[in-house]
Amino acid sequence: MKIKVNDTVEVISGESRGMRGIVLEVNHQAGRLLVEGVNKVHKHVRRSQKNPQGGRLEKEMPIDASNVQLICTDCSQPTRLGYRFTDNGEKQRFCKKCNAALGLVKAISISGTVE
Repeated sequence: MKIKVNDTVEVISGESRGMRGIVLEVNHQAGRLLVEGVNKVHKHVRRSQKNPQGGRLEKEMPIDASNVQLICTDCSQPTRLGYRFTDNGEKQRFCKKCNAALGLVKAISISGTVE
C-alpha cells in the first residue's frame, strides 16, 4: 500500500466523500485505513465505572484504501502515487500530477531488518 500514517488523504467515494483527514492507522492485510474525522459511527455504551454516564460514543471506523486519494503537499490536489528510484538508488514516492517527491520508502531486507 502506498499510503502511510500521517499522510493527508481525501475520500473519493462513500458517505464521507470530499472530506479530508490525516491517516491515523494502516492495516495492510485488510487494505483499510483509519482516517481522522472520516466514517464516524455511533457506538452505544452501557453505564459502567469507566463510563458512568453511558450513552452514544462517536468514533471513526476504518475505510477501504481504494476509496481515498493522497493529497500532494506541493500542488494540494488529490493525486495518484508512483514509485521511482533516485540517483543514489533509494526508492521514493512521487506525485503523478506535479512530479514532486513525497518521501523515501524504507527498504526491508530479506532478514526483516530495516535498512
